[in-house]
Amino acid sequence: MSNVFHTLNPLALPSVTDQEGASAELDPVGFELGWDFARHGVTPPAPYGDEPSPVRHGWTAGQVAFAGRTLSDRPAVLQWLQLRLHAWLRGRHVELFQITPHYLRQLAVSHCPITRVELTGNGAHGASFDRVRNDAAYAAGNLVVMSQRANHSKGAHGHQEALARARHIAEEKLGGVDGLNEAQWLRVATLCSFVEPLSHETACRIPMRVLPPKRLRLFNPAQALQAFISQQLLQAGWSQRVSRFEDLLPSPELRRDFKRFFMALLPRVIEAGRPAHLLGVRWAIEDAWAHAGVLEKWTQFALQLSPVQCEALLVQATKKGLGTCLLDKANAAQATEGWALATRGYSSTGHETEGPSMVQLSLLS
Repeated sequence: MSNVFHTLNPLALPSVTDQEGASAELDPVGFELGWDFARHGVTPPAPYGDEPSPVRHGWTAGQVAFAGRTLSDRPAVLQWLQLRLHAWLRGRHVELFQITPHYLRQLAVSHCPITRVELTGNGAHGASFDRVRNDAAYAAGNLVVMSQRANHSKGAHGHQEALARARHIAEEKLGGVDGLNEAQWLRVATLCSFVEPLSHETACRIPMRVLPPKRLRLFNPAQALQAFISQQLLQAGWSQRVSRFEDLLPSPELRRDFKRFFMALLPRVIEAGRPAHLLGVRWAIEDAWAHAGVLEKWTQFALQLSPVQCEALLVQATKKGLGTCLLDKANAAQATEGWALATRGYSSTGHETEGPSMVQLSLLS
């Protein structure tokens, strides 16, 4: 299903008029978008479906080509078209090989990971797709679903900017800044840190105030290991899995420090009681990382490992069936393919530049 949307080249299609042919040549992205509106039987919103524009020209050409033989307009397709229209209006690049309706459907969540409110309607609490890293495109590994309110507040801020806002709120004893409170800005900071290449020491010192959303790319191996261990508590049988993971550690000192860390994390999660749903367990794990003792013991353990050792432990644990989700491993070129880093996420026909040299990981639900 994912490839069907990307096999046609609008520039090779017959134009309805010379004007529309010129439009396709000057703006192939807009023309292809209009073409896909037509192929799914969806009318572009005004004014793009009413007035001359590359989108209208592509839609008109597509109507002629498909002549009523259209594909489904199910919700995921409508989201896909809306995301692409939003990106096109802002000149942002959308990587279309992996970003498909099927992919977007996999990102769906019931509650915002930042505000924790239920995602409903089209207002402040409505769902929206956010590019976690603002200098990158709408591409696989860089997208999450959050509320429109959280998306608007986060804006172009990265890890350090979000962290600075959280600290400002704490120091000045404020209720919030730019629509988010201290805890919410700390979640934004953690979320952004996942897709920013950080030094190993820095990555080891970040509390996991939000667990990685579905299919987000994790640039820092220490955080991938941190998430892997934290997510053990989301499923039954964690005690046996954690014990077997501990056996993989190469020295008595590491096993001792890991046990100290986990025995600091576990009581904080248990203190939250028995949540009525899995989401409550997820929040309890995230909140446990707010305690200084948990982070201190994690940092003491993690700093004894190198990034390569963190990756190796993840691979070994996954092979032994100790993970609660799938592990996807990619090299630098694969991890940032289609991210348009060379143009800071804007549309361009230029070549991609490679991302950080490390291997990058993502935990797939």
